Formats: sequence, C-alpha cells, structure tokens
Amino acid sequence: MRHGHTLIPFEDVVSRGSRDELVCIAAEANDALLVAFDNDMKQLAHRHGVTPARFKRLNLLKFECEEPSAADRLEAAMSLLEHEWQIARRSGSSRLFVVIGKQVLRSHR
Repeated sequence: MRHGHTLIPFEDVVSRGSRDELVCIAAEANDALLVAFDNDMKQLAHRHGVTPARFKRLNLLKFECEEPSAADRLEAAMSLLEHEWQIARRSGSSRLFVVIGKQVLRSHR
C-alpha cells in the first residue's frame, strides 16, 4: 500500500464466518484497525462502538459507501485516518472510530 501500512487479511486471523465479536476481540488484542464493510458490523459498531461498552479499545473503520467507490474514498480519507490514529495513540485512552460514507467522513471520539 502506498501509505506504508500493513494489511492483514481477515482469513489470516480468524475463520471465515466467525462471529463479529471474535473478529473484534482479535483486532483489539492486536491493537489493529478493523476495516468493516458489512451491515452486521454496522450493528455491532452501533451497539459497541460509540458508547462505553465491551470493545472500548476497538479501532474501527466502517465503510458505508458502495463497494466500487471504497478504494477512492479510502484514499481521500487517509490523511484523516492517520491523524485520528495519532490522536488515539497520544491520548492513550481513545480509540479510532471512523465512518466512510458516500458523501461523508465521520470521526467519533
């Protein structure tokens, strides 16, 4: 990737079809950014992402745009993502939670 970040495919960490909670636990345990593109994860983010809950340290990037435009939207959002990641690292108590939509980039702190 052009920005120097390492991408770990889902299947390298957990089995396909694993429950979202297991995926979140794996991401949280590895201090990784979970990149989600499914509605189940949207529900999980709603339940756990923006309120104090089980996955307080989960770093989440949630796509809510159409899949064909995701790469372009991600490229446009990289500076925001890197900035939010640095803020989360400096604060020690925050996590990154960014939503990339069709016409919006939203950060939850």
